[in-house]
Amino acid sequence: MAVSTVVSKRIKRKAPRAFLRRTFKQKKPHLRLETACDLLIHLNCLLFVHRLAEESRTNACENKSRVIKKDHVLTAAKVILKKSRG
Repeated sequence: MAVSTVVSKRIKRKAPRAFLRRTFKQKKPHLRLETACDLLIHLNCLLFVHRLAEESRTNACENKSRVIKKDHVLTAAKVILKKSRG
């Protein structure tokens, strides 16, 4: 018997660099940003969303709820933003 191999395609999703650069230029035109700054901001945003999802899931489990509701996300956001301030 031959060992069958399954090749899975990984979807490479790129950061929305043009959107981020355009938004920065519109909101803060006086800022001089480095070339990879938009990637760092995108990574920071993804990490925040990941922490928000984990914390809201924890809140939902504590309330014995299978579904993450708006209240769970709001309480998680308050906790995470307090931790982020330093």
